[in-house]
Amino acid sequence: MTPLRTFFWLCTALLLISVQVQAGPPKEIFWEDLIPQGHVQISNQDAASSHDGDQQNWVQPDLDAPVVKSLDGKQVSLPGFVVPLEGDSEVITEFLLVPYFGACIHVPPPPPNQIVHVKIKNGVPIDSLYDAITVTGTMKVATWKGDLAQTGYQMDAVGVAPFEL
Repeated sequence: MTPLRTFFWLCTALLLISVQVQAGPPKEIFWEDLIPQGHVQISNQDAASSHDGDQQNWVQPDLDAPVVKSLDGKQVSLPGFVVPLEGDSEVITEFLLVPYFGACIHVPPPPPNQIVHVKIKNGVPIDSLYDAITVTGTMKVATWKGDLAQTGYQMDAVGVAPFEL
């Protein structure tokens, strides 16, 4: 191998190593990390506990809830519950990640900064919607609107695992 070629491969290897070191493991975040410091969050927990089955009363609060812009493009892991959107009987490829069970289905949705629209390329099996999971991927600060809710974040997921304390 010529010295120039050796130098090229050495530089390429060092570049790859530095990219891996910089990327590091995903940052573990929690739902409160999705709310900017100092923002007083409007809660729909009272509405959720007094839900009488009339879906006309289901209003998503604070559609203009601010997001944490510094999360854009970050590799993160976030625990939550699944609200399926796309998939089949084997796997889901698109879902909403929410902070508590039943959000958007059995109770009114939380504010958009408390919902993440998730896509996972090859899909993932979800055994039980009652179980919390942890989703890992690249967070985007971007709005998504669907029939169930509006979100303030999106994520391109690369992994899903059962939530562990």
